[in-house]
Amino acid sequence: MLHLSAACQYYLYAKYTDMRKGFDSLSGLVTQHLQMDAFNGSVYIFMNRRRNQVKLLLWEGDGFSLYYKRLELGNYELPAAADDTSCCITAQQLQFILQGIQLKSVKMKKRYQRM
Repeated sequence: MLHLSAACQYYLYAKYTDMRKGFDSLSGLVTQHLQMDAFNGSVYIFMNRRRNQVKLLLWEGDGFSLYYKRLELGNYELPAAADDTSCCITAQQLQFILQGIQLKSVKMKKRYQRM
């Protein structure tokens, strides 16, 4: 079961990814293209060209976990902030993406956020 936590960081790889890639290839994308450490405990999100498949890669201290989901109908929405390589998103945004909620129509009320 997938558990999303606000304490974790989530990075969306904005380029299309070949969904045949496994643990080693995806961690290589993190290291080479995102120039990040795949072993830092962050969740890295990859989507295919049609955006109907998503993979989440996570280092859990003793090995990688890979969450993979394919939609039978529809596609996933990318956040507007996604640049050409990657962007950091919140756990809530990822939850909305996975549930099929349109990110543009979500209105958030003001809340205190410590910087």
